[in-house]
Order: sequence, then structure tokens, then C-alpha cells
Amino acid sequence: MSLPVPQPARRRARTTTADIDELFARQRTRSQDLPDPAPLLEGLSRGVLEVLAGVREAEQLARWLDEEPYRSLLTRANLARRARSARRQPARHPSYAIRSVRATAPADGVVEAVVVVTMPGRTRAIALRLEGIDGRWRATSLAVL
Repeated sequence: MSLPVPQPARRRARTTTADIDELFARQRTRSQDLPDPAPLLEGLSRGVLEVLAGVREAEQLARWLDEEPYRSLLTRANLARRARSARRQPARHPSYAIRSVRATAPADGVVEAVVVVTMPGRTRAIALRLEGIDGRWRATSLAVL
């Protein structure tokens, strides 16, 4: 019977805060590793219109929005709510039709799109920039024109 021979202790690699920050930082994702962005573009556009109309909470879209577009949407939704309150109008589900979705890919993992929406008496354009971050699409820019 032989006794186990003790192995020399391995030196642990020293982990720095820079290594930790890099490990937990946002990771870019290539386009080929992401799903088709078309359904997200339409769904996000519908959600944005419903938030502005007051029938959906902005928090429901937070998963797909980066911090700056989320704050902008929240501010705009609060202004719309105040305007409806001043006119004593209730929040109603918006009536709209998506006319077209135009998307381009200026870089790998990036989609820029314009969604044209027709509403009674008005046509609007919603401009979005989606970026592949951490294995999914996130809107890093959003403008309702």
C-alpha cells in the first residue's frame, strides 16, 4: 500500500478589480449569435406607443431599453400623463397601424431602424438603435418623432 504523495501548493492567480470589472462588464454580442430583430422592433414600438398613451407601465419595457432611452421614455410618459390629466382625458388604448419597418446593420451586432406608425390624424416615426449586449438585443437609442 502506498501513501499519497503531497502535491506542492499551486499559486493562485491574483484577481484584480480590473479583472472583475471586465468579467462582469457588458459583453458585446455578434449579430449571428442574436435572434432576428424584426419582432423586437415591432413589439418595442407598440410598447412605446402604449406607454405614451398611458395604458402600459414603462417598467414593462425596461428589459429591452438601456438606461438613457428608459429615462427619456419615462419623462415623456409623465408629461403625457400630466397633459391628459389637465385635459381631463382618461388613458385609452391607442389606435395605430405599423406601416413599415426599415432596418439597417451599420456594424456587427448593431441594428438601426425606423418604424413608421399611422394613427388617426397623425403619422409618427419611431427611430431605434439596437445593440447586441450580453446575448440579447437592447435599445440604446430611442426617439419618437
